[in-house]
Amino acid sequence: MASEREDRAEPDERLAPLQGASLAALSGLALPVQVRIGSTSLTVGELLGLGQGAVVTLDRRVDEAVEVLIGDQVVARGELVSVGEEMGVRITEIAGAEESER
Repeated sequence: MASEREDRAEPDERLAPLQGASLAALSGLALPVQVRIGSTSLTVGELLGLGQGAVVTLDRRVDEAVEVLIGDQVVARGELVSVGEEMGVRITEIAGAEESER
């Protein structure tokens, strides 16, 4: 019985160096990152009725964290900041970090 468990554990041990190498190979991969500040639903009529100066109310408060996404996956949360003439996000939370620290 113990040998069966050892056999099952062997592939994971052999893959560990490959996983590290794979991560190193992926480290230079550029991925599109999006920042979600909120969302809302509009009918087509409401959307067509929007004009310059219209305000669309979102489902978040101004002081709530924005979400940083890669694909559809939230990877972090943060707050909007000014970086010179541009906008940035100060990361305040990494998604899943609490779980991995346990």
